[in-house]
Formats: sequence, structure tokens, C-alpha cells
Amino acid sequence: MKNICIIGSGYVGLVTAACFADLGNSVVGLDVDEGRIANLRRGVLPIYEPGLEELVERNVRAGRLSFTTSYDEAISKADFAFIAVGTPSDGDGAADTHYVEAAAQGIAAAMRTSLVVVNKSTVPIGTGDWVASIIAKHKHNGNHFAVVSNPEFMREGSAVHDFLNPDRVVLGSEDRGAAEAVASLYQPLSSPVLVTDLRTAEMIKYASNAFLATKVSFINEIAAICEQLGADVKEVARGMGMDRRIGAGFLDAGIGWGGSCFPKDVKALAHAASVHGCHPQLLRSVMDINRDQRRRVVQKLRSALGGLDDAVIGVLGLSFKPNTDDLRESPALEIIHLLRHERAIVQAYDPVTAGDVPGVNLCADSYEVARGADALVIATEWNEFKQLDMQRIRELMRRPVLMDGRNIYDPASMRSLGFVYRCIGRGLGHGLAEAVTATQPTGIATALA
Repeated sequence: MKNICIIGSGYVGLVTAACFADLGNSVVGLDVDEGRIANLRRGVLPIYEPGLEELVERNVRAGRLSFTTSYDEAISKADFAFIAVGTPSDGDGAADTHYVEAAAQGIAAAMRTSLVVVNKSTVPIGTGDWVASIIAKHKHNGNHFAVVSNPEFMREGSAVHDFLNPDRVVLGSEDRGAAEAVASLYQPLSSPVLVTDLRTAEMIKYASNAFLATKVSFINEIAAICEQLGADVKEVARGMGMDRRIGAGFLDAGIGWGGSCFPKDVKALAHAASVHGCHPQLLRSVMDINRDQRRRVVQKLRSALGGLDDAVIGVLGLSFKPNTDDLRESPALEIIHLLRHERAIVQAYDPVTAGDVPGVNLCADSYEVARGADALVIATEWNEFKQLDMQRIRELMRRPVLMDGRNIYDPASMRSLGFVYRCIGRGLGHGLAEAVTATQPTGIATALA
């Protein structure tokens, strides 16, 4: 059993603390937000994440997990101090690291023994060296410390599973012994461990998220082409995914990516590249395509309804993805903003998120959202939306326009129910020959017929 301090009790910090405690360690969760710590001590979590509440409760009851606002209490006996604080984007797109700086200073002031400091937050390349310099400058004794980069690869909505079943554990340090000490914490998980230098480990995190965001934007660009040429992007993605070189993951066309990671990480990597003399044109295009997906939904609604002024638009789903209550960079919220800018009336429902959304009438369920609506937008692919009584939904609506932003319904079934069905990248019923006829010489169309 090791003594571990986790600084930050958000998505990454709280999941990391609970999971390390469940592996038999003594873990203290540290956060400067007194209200958050008071709630955690009462068993009230600041986030929704499947399985996390039970994990926290079990380990608090077993005495392996506790929470505090005191650096002295959390650090003085710790063998490891994980920094898992937020690194939001600043106005230029760079990662804001002032929370990381505050954590490093707090560690330096409180450390009483030798300590391994682990950067779990997603931080700009070079932050590990910077954290080491801060601790060296502010510590009050000669105790040895080392800094290890240990980027997280947990998906919101399945973070507990991802922590306990990692594809790999990445560790970066200039101190091999410190990296191996951190690796020992993950030994019960029997996962592959990759040890690199600090900056390479930091870069692996950014490159991984940027690549996944690129896959999503790529399939969304293909979806736009499919619509014009009469192809079905779902089948295109299926065929692509069967190629082991490509893989099926992150090839679902829709309204784009959001959340706390992809937007800020792609932006931060592009910013760092620009500052250091590179030209990150691919990353910029990935972000541009993602923004365009929201606008395309609004354009489709405007076309189907003949205008959005005073139209009642129902939105199903507010969180950026299923199985989380996270609204950060949510595509649904951006679509709502664009709709309200065109004077549409918006009513919405989300199975978990219950907070206020300015200018939006939040409803008790999906059927209330559909009542009197001129159009219905599927913005988040929650499972319960796949099981709705769509005949009842159709009867409740004023006009039967269904904008399926996540391609979760069968187009033919929806049209048979009387919906004016719109989706992303499914050029259904057109066929290649028909699509080519409108744009190519007659000979080519005849050859294809």
C-alpha cells in the first residue's frame, strides 16, 4: 500500500483517486474548493460518471479514501503527489497552467519527505521541466523529488472502466527510478507500460487526442460529400473500419466532438505549433470542420422549415456525449445558441443534465420536448432516445421535421411514420448514377447506369 495524494477532484482527479484507493492504496483527494470537499465528505459527487459514486462510497467506508483542503495534511506523508487540475484554454488557445503552478507551489511548501510528483493533467510540452523548477525554487528542505508525466486516456462516460483497463500506461521522466515507482502503482492492472522522457510523454497525450479528433472531422467531411453524391456514410464508415489499418473507432458521422479534452487539446497543440514556427494546417482544418457541423444542422433545419423565426425547436440531449453530465464545448449548446440567434424558440431535455440553460425551456422528458415542436433535433445519442415511441413523438409535434444529428434512427422507418427526416451524410435513395447525372457528362452517367 502506498500513500497517494491526488490534487484536483474533477473528472480526472476524482476517478484517479477512487481507482487507486480501490487497488488498495491510501489516497487523499485534495482540492482548494471548500464546497466541493464538503460535498465529497457527505458523499455528494461534483460529476456524473457511471460507477464512480459506488466506487467512492466503498473506499471511503473502507478508510482508503479521504478528502481535504489542506496541502499539509495531504502531502506531508505522501509517497506520490498527482497533479490532476484543470488546464482550460486561454484567449489565445494556449493551455492555461496557473492551476498547475499553484499545485506545484503547494507541494513544495508542504513536502516533508522524498516525493514523486506526477503530472496527470494534460499540460503543454515542457510543463514537467517547469513544474520541477517551481518545486526546486519553493521547497524548504533538501528532500529529493522527481517529476513524472503520466497522461490520462480516460473517456468521460467510461472513465472508471478505462482507468482499470488501460490500453497502455505512458510514463515520462528523466528519473528512471521514479518512473518505475509510478509503474508499480499500475502493476495490478497488467497493462503495457511505455517509459519515455518527459516531453515525449506529454506529446503522446496531445497527439493521441488530436488524431482522434481528426478521425471524427474526417468522417464528417466524408459525410458532406456522401450527401452530394448519394452515398451512405454509415456504410462507408463500416467498410473503412473493417480495414485494420484504419479501425472502426471514432468514425461515426454527426454533429462533431466537444467536451473538456478534444477542443482545448487540439487548440493548444495548434497554438504551440504556431508559436514554435510550425504551420498546423491539418489541426486548423480539423477544428474548422467541427465548427461547420453545427452550422450544417441549423442550415438543414432552416431549409426544412422555410425559416427559423418563431419556430419551436426541440433538442434531445445537452451533454457533449452520453453517460456524462458535462456541458463543456457541447455541440448541442452551440446549436442552441445558433438557433436562438435566428429567433427560434428552443425546448430541450437531457437524461442527466438538469442545470439551467439560458433561454431554453427545459422539459421533463422527450415527449414534452416534442409537444408542439416544429422540429426535433437529436443532439446526444443517449440510449433512451433510441427506444422512444416515435409514432407518439410524431403525433405530438406540430410539424414532423426530425433532424437526426447522430444518425441513430433508420431513415426508411422514420419516413414511413411521416417524418421529414434529415440526418448526416446519408444520401439515401439517390444512387451514384443519379448523383452523377446532374454533374457529369451524359456518357459517364450512362456507363454507370
